[in-house]
Amino acid sequence: MATRSFPYVTLDVFTGTRFGGNPLAVFTAAEGLSDAEMQSLAAEMNYSETTFVLPPSDPANTARVRIFHRTAEMPFAGHPNVGTGYVLAGLRPEAGDVLRFEEIAGLVEIRIARDAEGRPTGAEIDAPQPLQILGTLPAEAIAPCIGLTPADLVTTTHIPTRASVGVDFTLVEVAADALSRALPDIAIYRRVAEEHLGAGDRLSIFLYARDGNRIRARMFSPLSGTWEDPATGSANATLAALLLSILGGDEARFEVTQGVEMGRPSDLRLRAWRTAEGIRASVGGSCVPVLRGAATL
Repeated sequence: MATRSFPYVTLDVFTGTRFGGNPLAVFTAAEGLSDAEMQSLAAEMNYSETTFVLPPSDPANTARVRIFHRTAEMPFAGHPNVGTGYVLAGLRPEAGDVLRFEEIAGLVEIRIARDAEGRPTGAEIDAPQPLQILGTLPAEAIAPCIGLTPADLVTTTHIPTRASVGVDFTLVEVAADALSRALPDIAIYRRVAEEHLGAGDRLSIFLYARDGNRIRARMFSPLSGTWEDPATGSANATLAALLLSILGGDEARFEVTQGVEMGRPSDLRLRAWRTAEGIRASVGGSCVPVLRGAATL
């Protein structure tokens, strides 16, 4: 059988400093890869997500983008879209400053940020779906999943809430001094996922401490292979939408720092706004290229 070669690049997303932020691998020409090969490559790269760029179904769009984490495909994710948009803006200058990616969760719009010389520096993306509130979970169940007690959780704004703007997260506000003490217990995670969600492989808990419009955050998803994530764009966008729904107003903006405890500090800019179809949200940040290569199969 003839060997096949597939180029890829890696980059750090939501940072202006190499080896900060959230790493991402982008296979820039994925035609010919099977589903199983994409999944195997994502597991081999061992990042929180890897993207595969394919021709769009509609030529009016820029690309079809498939996103895989270590064990499964995702309908949408934040940092993969920001990073893939940044990469394609560099490879395809004719695509302009607004890219559109076809994904399982819907069409994702990416707006490219550039420096004074016109070089891409990062991107902002709109989540593909309006805010959906999927339910709540008891503080008594969630707290031990992350090595905390119910007293460490802040429930005055909302109790632990499952929500989505394209992918499902459980959003949990905690006291500022509890954030650094959080530590997942995978056995409790699995039990809570089975008892409350009916599935043992998907429970992503996004913790945050808020001081006005400044937020510090962490995200754990050990059942799907991500013990901790240094920057979770989709969860942050979901949080912005949820807070706007609770706090009121027509628009809200937040600045988030995540990944500090991992030694990969990340900076994310969030915006949420009201529309006729519901609350929408965006997330943006900077990117830094790291590696370039090819996978031979």
